[in-house]
Amino acid sequence: MTKQAQQTVLAAELPERGQPLAGGVFVTRYWLNGVERALILLPDELSGPWGEYGVEIKGTHSHSDGEANTRAMAEAGSVIAMKALELDGFIPSCLEGQLLMAAKADGVVELREDRWHWLSSQRSADYAYGMAFGDGWLSDVGKGFERLARPVRSLPIQ
Repeated sequence: MTKQAQQTVLAAELPERGQPLAGGVFVTRYWLNGVERALILLPDELSGPWGEYGVEIKGTHSHSDGEANTRAMAEAGSVIAMKALELDGFIPSCLEGQLLMAAKADGVVELREDRWHWLSSQRSADYAYGMAFGDGWLSDVGKGFERLARPVRSLPIQ
């Protein structure tokens, strides 16, 4: 029998930041598309290229909605995006990456500092955004390079 992933969280049941929630670590509360959400960092670490250099993927330009970006990436054949979705997670957007960096700076979560991490926000046909969690750099990176991705999950708060 397959375990059903948690779909929402009650505000009264939210743990402290940095505590376990829905198979990961609760990072923070944030608003996305008019809905308050809980951002959860999953324990998995993925590696691979974002996509094909020179190919623009429609639906991946959101700087806030990593789940929508990741779904568009997967539909276009991105292996790293498909792996994130298989975990019932997604690759964070630029906004969600910044929230992870803030949580790391606050000591709430631990993230690798020795490599760049993919974000799901695409800049152009050639570049997508990546983040270096050692110093918080957000930059565009050639999409064909192998980088890490730390999937997240986002649950509506009720």
